[in-house]
Amino acid sequence: MDIRAIFMGLAFALMWSSAFTSARMIVADAPPLTALSLRFLISGLIGVGIARAMGQSWRLSRGQWRSVAVFGLCQNALYLGLNFVAMQWVEASLAAIIASTMPLLVALLGWLFFGERVRPLGLAGLVAGVAGVAIIMGSRLTGGVSLPGIALCGAGALALAVATLTVRGTSSKGNVLMIVGLQMFVGAGVLAVAAVLTESWQVNWTPRLGLAFAYTTLVPGLIATWVWFRLVDRIGAVRAATYHFLNPFFGVAVASVLLGETLGLADIVGVVIVAAGILAVQLSKRAPAPVVAAAR
Repeated sequence: MDIRAIFMGLAFALMWSSAFTSARMIVADAPPLTALSLRFLISGLIGVGIARAMGQSWRLSRGQWRSVAVFGLCQNALYLGLNFVAMQWVEASLAAIIASTMPLLVALLGWLFFGERVRPLGLAGLVAGVAGVAIIMGSRLTGGVSLPGIALCGAGALALAVATLTVRGTSSKGNVLMIVGLQMFVGAGVLAVAAVLTESWQVNWTPRLGLAFAYTTLVPGLIATWVWFRLVDRIGAVRAATYHFLNPFFGVAVASVLLGETLGLADIVGVVIVAAGILAVQLSKRAPAPVVAAAR
């Protein structure tokens, strides 16, 4: 048993899930795209600076530059940008649940457009994931949740799924932190343009805003991404992605504790079903163990 990998997976899931709560705090007091662009700029400067101090190179391979461009645009600018905008109207717990469906979307898109084989366990997981989301949405829609906000969160999850399918298999080759930092710069640039065109500079300076911004910049923004790349290098993308099944649990738990967001019975049931679906999909991707003939 790889105890270190387990610890890294749990840490990643918790940090990744907590980002929705800190983002909800930020957008309550600052324009979302402006704040996110500034966060990426700071994270990128820190990441690249540390990477250079560690001897990492920015002379990347073609595949690595593709990873920088695709993830910088799809993950940082689109996925997080759309989620930051949406959380002006959508609760952090719901945003976390929608974002957690990304592994399901990756499996579904791979099956529909790339002809990837999905085992019965994977199909059951996809069905369970859809059912769980339907249960959650059914209860939230009756409570007057923002439909545009849900649409933005869904579009963000889809963008991240497309990015994951596009650059899968690209190796970091020891330049993990450099690649992460450069991805931040891409997101910062794209969002800065969008912020100038769509937002005005109106900030309500509060201690909570400062703490939430600092936490989001350093922990989910930089440390969690670095841990994810290290985890993938250590145990592979398929096994690492299994830890995504914890994201719905951590996401709603952190939002409930720090923001006081209430959860109904339908939310709890839906989260459990979605998490089970994600786990089933990821487990179905594992290659079967080779058959070893008994010694004679």
